[in-house]
Amino acid sequence: MPSLMSRTVVPLLLRAMRANRPFLTEQGARRRLAEVTTRPQAYGPPRLLRKDVRIDVERVDGWPVYTIRPRSGEPVGGVVYAHGGGWYGEIARQHWELTAQVAAEAQVAVTVPIYPLVPYGTAAQVVPGFADLVLRSQERWGTTALAGDSAGGQIALSAAILLRDRDARVLPRTLLIAPALDLSLTNPEIDAVLPRDPWLGRDGTRVHIDLWRDGLPLDDPLVSPLAADLAGLGPISLYVGTRDILWPDARVLVARAREAGVELDLHEQEGLVHVYPLTPSPEGRAARTSIVSTLARAVAVLPGMDEV
Repeated sequence: MPSLMSRTVVPLLLRAMRANRPFLTEQGARRRLAEVTTRPQAYGPPRLLRKDVRIDVERVDGWPVYTIRPRSGEPVGGVVYAHGGGWYGEIARQHWELTAQVAAEAQVAVTVPIYPLVPYGTAAQVVPGFADLVLRSQERWGTTALAGDSAGGQIALSAAILLRDRDARVLPRTLLIAPALDLSLTNPEIDAVLPRDPWLGRDGTRVHIDLWRDGLPLDDPLVSPLAADLAGLGPISLYVGTRDILWPDARVLVARAREAGVELDLHEQEGLVHVYPLTPSPEGRAARTSIVSTLARAVAVLPGMDEV
């Protein structure tokens, strides 16, 4: 059974904060987009982050790109992380805390791009940018994995597919936290989950999706990675809760990946909300520990896996 924090406190906090306003209705989505476009959110790392990492920033093709490294010892590999936020929301403190934990405890260099958001950023622009950053990380730090949450999970899996198709690269692992996988949002099982999800909604999310795809078909793998042929991808780790409208498509990903011969380990938590590994709960803490060890193994073992 989920902890009291996950079962009751986190959903109540999300409802009290009205976290679903930008996702529930078209009007709410457009209102929030106008707010963040007029007054862009800060994206820099918190001043009080853990002391056992160092943070550097540079511009890469116009994007601010942060690198988080352990202060002691050389990184054993790299991770490129795509933050979530519905393609419109800036990186949050929880993302910085997770990426710093990965850098310190897995002893890797974590690349954190501040990518352009809608209405300016699009899938056709951003996904190839992430693929290029993976190649850059491989050159600088060695074996590199991809990771991302929510909208960032879509970017990560789409980038992994692009790397396979464009560059003949097979990643050692792609780690996905509650990813958006089919941006048509037509899975009929979503209707059953929607009343229980305190965070996400369909109508508002479609506003963000239309800006993000910018004319690309919904079944383009740059937009909906679930539409791609998954054969030939490297291993996938998937973290998802069942109180999340993205959960039904996550189950489809599990089935299709296994049918395609792709290794996939599933961390599914009954009754937990969207991106539960980022929540301040016992299940979130356990998931973060698992994420660190999974990424550490991915980049430290079989260093030749990132090329074919």
